[in-house]
Amino acid sequence: MENVFFNDIDLPWLFYSLFILLVISAFFSGSETGMMSLNRYRLKHMAKTNKKAKLANKLLSRPDRLLGVILIGNNFINISASAIATIIGGKIFGDIGIFIATITLTFVLLLFSEILPKTIGALYPERVALPTALPLQILLWILFPIVWLANVLSNNILKLLGMKAQKIQDPLSIEELKVVFSETNSLIPSRNKRMLTSILDLQNMTVDDIIIPRIEVTGINIEDSIENILLQLKNIHYNLLPIYKDDLENIIGTVSMRDIYKHVADNTLTKDNLNKAVQKPHFVPAGTSLYHQLTIFQRNKLRMGWVVDEYGAILGLITLADILEEIVGEFTTDTNSDRQEIRSLPDGSFIIDGSINLRALNRTLDWKLPTDGMKTLSGLIIEHLETIPEIATCVKIADYKIEIISIQD
Repeated sequence: MENVFFNDIDLPWLFYSLFILLVISAFFSGSETGMMSLNRYRLKHMAKTNKKAKLANKLLSRPDRLLGVILIGNNFINISASAIATIIGGKIFGDIGIFIATITLTFVLLLFSEILPKTIGALYPERVALPTALPLQILLWILFPIVWLANVLSNNILKLLGMKAQKIQDPLSIEELKVVFSETNSLIPSRNKRMLTSILDLQNMTVDDIIIPRIEVTGINIEDSIENILLQLKNIHYNLLPIYKDDLENIIGTVSMRDIYKHVADNTLTKDNLNKAVQKPHFVPAGTSLYHQLTIFQRNKLRMGWVVDEYGAILGLITLADILEEIVGEFTTDTNSDRQEIRSLPDGSFIIDGSINLRALNRTLDWKLPTDGMKTLSGLIIEHLETIPEIATCVKIADYKIEIISIQD
């Protein structure tokens, strides 16, 4: 009966049926690659206004079901195509036609239903995946019992192998976001890339990374005479001035130099006026996240914070300007600077102040000195040598040759 039935089918109809099956097979192969090649975050953005993108995003939320319906459909089509190709081979070439049909169909399937559609899907994922989302959803509804059963069986096999099927985690890690920024090429200017990367780095930085050590903090003792205070003001070029009583541990707050200059210009600078202009100090626990402190500075409109240890002792201070420099790069808020931390020499070497912050040094010279330990160049050298160096001592750290040319107490 079977031979009679097949003999009654004309070859043109068999070829036509085979062609249709090959096209459907190409559809499944291309849609699989296209769906898996979609940019998930761009797709989420498109899904807000595009129904096809919304449907594709829904399908990709359960990749096990999506792959299940694609593979079930593709395998069914390929088996059917193989059966029809065998019939065609038998009709044309007789018994040897089965061998010829197998070789020919394998080549045709590989080229036109696998390699070509998958290549197109990889090159143009949106053009391929979005139009195929609706047909795949309809097939998923129709074949859901089979897909569900296949997924249950595959998940149980994974459990036997000690593995567990996990849902795709949508959020990108910080390192993955950095990779995304680095691969945007000309879409984002290089300076903007550095700023975005620096913002992400704030999550891993603490106030200890940018602290101005207590020993470098310059302030005014409110107990000094007005004459001494005026003399000290001549050598101060900061926008904010710390005010303390007798010792920096007894910090009173900070004063805007703009307010002080007004009183100096009007010859009305008194201790009472200084006290009235003082802004209460903001204390920051050591080790606090820099990103967290930036949020606090923004919310409370702060410009300076005092870093304290667990016993309440002042370790130094941080400023809003220093936090912003970690994002946008070096910029100067002071009208003058008494010392130059980095001086370039004609031979290509540099004279560098040992108290310079390592992150600032790396940022300025594009170096790669380690920043996960000591915070200053002097500290890094001492940590490396495990002793206080003498003049003319040479050391090599991270491929950088460093020579000690002077030491100050």
